[in-house]
Amino acid sequence: MSITTDRPAVSNGGNPLPVSLKQARLPRWSPPVIALAAAGAGCGVGLGAGLDSTVQWGLIAALLFILGSFALAAAVEGARQAKDRLATSLVWTAFLIAVVPLASLLWETVSRGTKVLDVYFLQHSMGTTPDALPGGGIYHAIIGTLEQVGLATLIAAPIGLLTAIYLVEYGRGRLARAVTFFVDVMTGIPSIVAGLFILSVWILILGFGPSGFAGAMALAILMMPVVVRSTEEMLKLVPNELREASLALGVPKWRTILKVVLPTSIGGITTGVMLSIARITGETAPVLLLVWGAKTINNNPFEDAQQSLPLYVFQQWQQGSEASYDRAWAAALVLIAFVMILNLVARGIARWKAPKSGR
Repeated sequence: MSITTDRPAVSNGGNPLPVSLKQARLPRWSPPVIALAAAGAGCGVGLGAGLDSTVQWGLIAALLFILGSFALAAAVEGARQAKDRLATSLVWTAFLIAVVPLASLLWETVSRGTKVLDVYFLQHSMGTTPDALPGGGIYHAIIGTLEQVGLATLIAAPIGLLTAIYLVEYGRGRLARAVTFFVDVMTGIPSIVAGLFILSVWILILGFGPSGFAGAMALAILMMPVVVRSTEEMLKLVPNELREASLALGVPKWRTILKVVLPTSIGGITTGVMLSIARITGETAPVLLLVWGAKTINNNPFEDAQQSLPLYVFQQWQQGSEASYDRAWAAALVLIAFVMILNLVARGIARWKAPKSGR
């Protein structure tokens, strides 16, 4: 890259001479070339050292890519630009390290889950099929998951939304600080603790039996702090000018919250609720303690044992047969698809309910 200054240089004779400052730059194709060279060198080092794991080869290649980019940039472009290249290389390496396990997980789940995933698998239960033999399906688990997650959402979403509104719009003093503290504590509660709490109160003390509703209450405990935190952050992003303008027109505060604050932040609130639903959909420990699992279809979540997708995956994998392994992978693929659909629905609702710009 060539940079020409506006200030002319003066020669011995007094006549101005143009000055051109040239800074050496690596070509644009240098990063991929360095990456390919580092990959080849990493494979060579791995083979020479007798390393069997391709993960070790990849880590060696990543380290060589970072060091090579920094050394080449320092030799050609200078120390300042080399630091920038180093930061960029670290960011790209961290991104690839994060993406590779995710891509590997998706590829393994899709390749192994599609063996038995068909219409029959989605429409039948395990009521008449032994776990060690092929056949059966996950219809009962899908029903249980939908009912348990739906009940947990009906419990946790209103409570979390109202708690966040209180903290942002009304919360002052010791009570608000206490609520914030307990929300932070609940955020880090392990799922097994929530299950043990409902087990001790609902089943052991009150005498109710295992049911989908018991599992839904434990899932609601895990869901509430996520809803509170996400909704609280979205409400804080609403400009105070909107609240002040509404209050200046004589609109009551509760109506300002209902008609101005919530519609403005409804997109973020919906996304937060959907993320909290995705967070509890894959929980196994509370369901194992409170729902117990069932091989037959139970459409009543308030009575008797019920099945769910994560518990179905755990139980099928526990059987140890080839047929149960295939069913576990297929159920895991359905569970991942369910979470992806929730995220897509959240994005769609967020765009639909977002305030329209312009006239």
